[in-house]
Amino acid sequence: MPQPTSLCVYCGSSSGAHPEYAESARDFGTDMARRGITLIYGGGRAGLMGTVADAVLAAGGKVVGVIPRQLVEREVAHPALTEMHVVETMHQRKTRMYELSDAFVALPGGFGTMDEMFEMLTWAQLGLHKYPCAFLDVRGYYAQLRTMMDHMVSEGFVRQEQRETVWFGDSMKQLFDWMAHYQGGYTPKWIDSSSVQA
Repeated sequence: MPQPTSLCVYCGSSSGAHPEYAESARDFGTDMARRGITLIYGGGRAGLMGTVADAVLAAGGKVVGVIPRQLVEREVAHPALTEMHVVETMHQRKTRMYELSDAFVALPGGFGTMDEMFEMLTWAQLGLHKYPCAFLDVRGYYAQLRTMMDHMVSEGFVRQEQRETVWFGDSMKQLFDWMAHYQGGYTPKWIDSSSVQA
């Protein structure tokens, strides 16, 4: 596929324990804007979410936020985005972000980041989309997750070819190059007949 035009970024609403996380988010947003890629994200102004959005905007790029109404009412919505979609539920938020995007990247984050990214990985596994999914591994943040995914393969719960469609790395240039040459494929998830009771 060509370079994505609308990239969904999942990341923390906190900034994390090390300044490198925010520095990386800032650099990533700046690079996105330079490449003409629109940021699709959760619409918040705090933490890494706000950092990456501010960086895209500061570099002249476009930012589209998707946020549930209850979070707008708590005054956590970013006030200066190119476009903001206000939805009623978290499920609607995730669906709308997917509809607006043609690639997915996780920067460091917590439970919400994992929930959103793994839903996209699951949808890819089921053949619901063929978009690239990647983890930007700042300070080795995702090293243990990468090991866990390899363990899922060795234990027979994930196919090797499915695992190989997920990118991990700390180089933004390599990440964008990988996405530009990504060839998504659908390998149906199998059911092990030996585990099915007659």
